[in-house]
Amino acid sequence: MMETLRKAGVALRDYEYVLRHQLRAEFDRSQPDALVASSGGRSPVVMLPGIFETWRFLRPLATHIHEQGHPVHVATALERNLMAIADAATIVADHLERHDLTDVTIVAHSKGGLVAKFLMGMPGTGERIRRTIAVCTPFAGSTLARYVPFPSVRNLQPTNADLLRLAEVRDVNARIVAVSGWFDPHIPNAGPLEGARNISLKTAGHFRILASRELLELVDALLAEEDQS
Repeated sequence: MMETLRKAGVALRDYEYVLRHQLRAEFDRSQPDALVASSGGRSPVVMLPGIFETWRFLRPLATHIHEQGHPVHVATALERNLMAIADAATIVADHLERHDLTDVTIVAHSKGGLVAKFLMGMPGTGERIRRTIAVCTPFAGSTLARYVPFPSVRNLQPTNADLLRLAEVRDVNARIVAVSGWFDPHIPNAGPLEGARNISLKTAGHFRILASRELLELVDALLAEEDQS
C-alpha cells in the first residue's frame, strides 16, 4: 500500500512538472543559435527531445550543458517529434552532415533515445556519434502506449514492428548509456538495455528526472569522460 501511494505521488509530481515545462516551452522565444555560439571548445552535443516535446522543453538541460563549454545543437525540424523514428533520424542525420559534426554525444529524452539509436546504426552517420546518453528511453516500448489515442504514441507499443527491428540492432548498444529512475510511471515495463551501460538514479519520474541534480551531475561526468578519452 505504501509503495503504491509512493508511486502515485511520483506520477502526480511528474505530471505537474511536464505541464509546467510544456507551458514554459510554449512561451519560450529563445533561439538555438545561442547554444552553439561562445562555447568553451569542448565536444559537440546534440539534444533529441521526446514525443510531444520541442527542443525548448529540454532547454534548461541544454543550457546547463552549454555552460560547461559544449556547443549544443538541436534539429528544429523535428518539431514535436511525432514522426516515425526513421524519418526523425533522417532529419537529424541531415543536421549532422550540414554542420559537419563529428565526435558527437547525443543527449536524448524518451523517444529521442530511439531516434539516437537508429542514427547510430546508419552508415555514414553512426560514425559521427561517439555516445548517446538516453534518459528514460523505452527501448522495449511501453505497455501503456496502447491506451493513448494518438498513433504516434501507439507506435511505441512493445509489439511495434519498427521497435522490434530496432531492438535487433545490438552492435551500437555498447555506445549507449541508458539512464532511468527507480520508477517511471510512463514505462512500467522498463528494463536494462542489453549491452549498454545502464544507470539507475535515486530520482524517479519520466519528466521530473530531467531537472534533478543527480542527472545533471551524471551528464557532466559522462561528458567529462568523453573529453578525456
